Amino acid sequence: MKFVQIIDFETERIDDMRELTEETEQRLAGRSGGPRRRLVLKDRGRPNRYLVMVEFDSHEDAMRNSDDPETTKFAEQMAALCTRPPSFTDCDVQEMTDFA
Repeated sequence: MKFVQIIDFETERIDDMRELTEETEQRLAGRSGGPRRRLVLKDRGRPNRYLVMVEFDSHEDAMRNSDDPETTKFAEQMAALCTRPPSFTDCDVQEMTDFA
């Protein structure tokens, strides 16, 4: 079953956050069991608030990814760029529809 983690965070340093994300993605490229898709959303009603949806093939893949020291390092660096601690919501995907 597909699994999605939603990361809710606030930052005044979104460009630094993007750079950190790109560097991490390059380091981890080609690793099996990692994220399949990432969607970044900016809250129109609250400046500097973002939501990131990260899709995995399974909950187990997501947990292995979370246990990876590189992921821990990224999470610590990400939190340092935030104006409040990020929050995480774990979701099993029940249904997905692509509209063409």
